[in-house]
Amino acid sequence: MDTTRSLLSVILSELEMRVKKRQQRPPQQNRVEELKAKVEALVLQRDQLKAEIEANESVQKLRNLDPERSTLDGGDGSDRSVNSQLLQLMTRHAQLKDLLNAHHLIGGYDIIKTCQGKGVCVSIATLYRGVYLERYSLEIDVAPVLRIARHDVPPFVPLDRLAVRGGPLHTDFQGFLGTLSRHLNAYAGRKQQLKLVKEQHQSVEVMESNAPCSILVLMMTLPKKNVAVLCKLEYSEPTRCLPERVTVHSEDEELPETTQWKQNCTLLMETPVHEALASLIRNGVIK
Repeated sequence: MDTTRSLLSVILSELEMRVKKRQQRPPQQNRVEELKAKVEALVLQRDQLKAEIEANESVQKLRNLDPERSTLDGGDGSDRSVNSQLLQLMTRHAQLKDLLNAHHLIGGYDIIKTCQGKGVCVSIATLYRGVYLERYSLEIDVAPVLRIARHDVPPFVPLDRLAVRGGPLHTDFQGFLGTLSRHLNAYAGRKQQLKLVKEQHQSVEVMESNAPCSILVLMMTLPKKNVAVLCKLEYSEPTRCLPERVTVHSEDEELPETTQWKQNCTLLMETPVHEALASLIRNGVIK
């Protein structure tokens, strides 16, 4: 009730000030200002009533969570029950904040206990251009010796070298996971690009690719001369999904040295391969 009176007092004070100001303005402008003031006052009152209704509904919901407990301890039991529910919600909120902080501290990886607390299972998700792809897991024993017990990381990822004894796994666990995540995400990105090439560019033939997707050989055709062009992309850096080297071979021996194809090679080195091919096709460079 005090809140409502205070609200009305504020509204009346505001209206009085606007009435004084309107006396110095033309009648039409005064009428507009008067209507605006009424609208603002009604909106303010509506918002206040809405807030009070929502608060009452929230309290009622808490009381209805456990009607038996709300009648304990005589007339004050309902208040105690509401306070208890609020404390439980606050405690749960604090626990969730702690979990989020822990999740942030370990780099955002999903980690659960295993072997009755003697080990942990780490799950690393990979994604490319906002699309989640494969997920890889490592089971790590923490006692009696810190070591990787099991995993499903691809064999071409140098896991043993990344987790060398006395190295990052023992001294910088988050750094170890970060490096491993970069390797896995780069591989997932290269693999996804290869998939998109096959799906989106059927006129381009994939002649060769390997398990790590670190080598990709494509055969393309020039539209005017109907000449075949072999393009080899080499991804020598395992933590990147763009090639470090692009070479071109053609029946037309002079073609690889032309300015246009040197620019095309640069495009293939700086742009995901499926997007680069789309640009070459769009510009009429290849079929």
